Amino acid sequence: MKRPNSKFLFSLTASATAIALPSCKEAQQEICQQPNIVYIMTDDHTAQMMSCYDKRYISTPNLDRIARDGVRFTNSFVANSLSGPSRACMLTGKHSSGNKFYDNSTCVFDGKQQTFPKLLQKAGYKTAIIGKWHLESLPTGFDHWEIIPGQGDYYNPSFITMQQDTITEQGYLTNLITDKSLKWIDEQGPNTPFCILIHHKAVHRNWLPELKYLNEYEDKTFPLPDNFYDEYEGREAAKSQEMHILKDMDLIYDNKALADGKNSRLKATYLNFIGRLSEEERKIYDATYDPITEEFYEQNLQGKDLAEWKYQRYMRDYAKVVKSLDDNVGRVLDYLEQKGLLENTLVVYTSDQGFYMGEHGWFDKRFMYEESMRTPLVMMLPEGYNHKGDIEQMVQNIDYAPTFLEMAGIEIPEDIHGESMVPLLKGEEPKEWRKSLYYHFYEYPAEHMVKRHYGVRTERYKLIHFYNDIDVWELYDLKEDPKEMHNLYGKAEYEPIVKELKAELLRLQEQYNNPVRFSTEKDR
Repeated sequence: MKRPNSKFLFSLTASATAIALPSCKEAQQEICQQPNIVYIMTDDHTAQMMSCYDKRYISTPNLDRIARDGVRFTNSFVANSLSGPSRACMLTGKHSSGNKFYDNSTCVFDGKQQTFPKLLQKAGYKTAIIGKWHLESLPTGFDHWEIIPGQGDYYNPSFITMQQDTITEQGYLTNLITDKSLKWIDEQGPNTPFCILIHHKAVHRNWLPELKYLNEYEDKTFPLPDNFYDEYEGREAAKSQEMHILKDMDLIYDNKALADGKNSRLKATYLNFIGRLSEEERKIYDATYDPITEEFYEQNLQGKDLAEWKYQRYMRDYAKVVKSLDDNVGRVLDYLEQKGLLENTLVVYTSDQGFYMGEHGWFDKRFMYEESMRTPLVMMLPEGYNHKGDIEQMVQNIDYAPTFLEMAGIEIPEDIHGESMVPLLKGEEPKEWRKSLYYHFYEYPAEHMVKRHYGVRTERYKLIHFYNDIDVWELYDLKEDPKEMHNLYGKAEYEPIVKELKAELLRLQEQYNNPVRFSTEKDR
């Protein structure tokens, strides 16, 4: 069993013996020692757009159902807010420094390394992943896999099979991934535990809706975030990003304002995406977006008017994609209930990271700021785990692997960075649970041009160091300034707090073997 090396981490109890049980009916008070695991992960789905977290924008009844009947984590975070690295952290239970998948630009995931699906396989589980992989390699540790190439396509998408054939299927990607996932679950025997990773492309850019939902939310005006017109005073790295809704969101690719004679950097890519639609499907699609486009170019919007038009288009299309996603989560829950599987199944819903819905004037993620470091996390628990409601302790995506392993009765390897959430799922209040989180983002220069940075987050404070081609520190009091608008670093009254946070940051870097020192670093 993995043991902590810090007072900041919870000391795990011994694992249960791994015994395969088809049901827990015979032992109502016993915890199922090898529950099935249904892990649903989306891409860029932020807590703001999930109504069990935030009711300002949209309703997500099926996602809320998981929170209502299970647990909702109110302080769930990622270790590196980027798709591939986040997935590597989830699979290995390690920070990027441990799994060596630092960014989407230069890395290939080493499939030979230890992952929780491989350890589950050894313990008798059947394992599968269907949907987005995005690790620049082929999956290992799975009895079955069927993945989309790269980011995949929303419309009539292609899949890569275990035979390494690429096949094109008709339909909307979110529906197809669910179809394939339920088919695989249905093929599993009643006495063998299974773990399936259902990985959706949704809600990734460029937010192409299912055709039946093209007109959803068109009559809704979304409220602007209070800091939509942030001027980034005292935050040098925030000024230099390229993820601003007004300046960087593409009118054609992102906002679908396609018109004759109008061009953009990403126009050809957008045409390829919607070119996958059949002729009849394309007519349905154009019937929604052509009138919007015509009206837009007639208005000739500029400045704030243009920024707010782009924001509304962005929010509406994002919300439409979430609606199909929520439908499909409901399909999975209904299937498990109808088949009598819920009592012995852990259902997890999360995203690979958070996302900006106009906060600071942005879309995308990457920064250690709250909207992108946070991620939604709700779970429906198997029989024996009777805790319901909110879990407030800070957890991170490196914690999924050890949690699944302990629930399956598997010893947690010493080299895993994460901590099992099992005590929290039992409703316990561990006194020695972690008090700080480590974060490190490496991908620069690259898309959206967010500077490399690392930092530490505690319950109240966040200290960030931007490095590589700059050497800038930022400090935020999350209680007094939850929107992270006021950089307190360098203020004399905060020097004792900075000193304490830097000591904790160094401790975490040593613990996770990520020895970045406080200087301008040009290399990892």
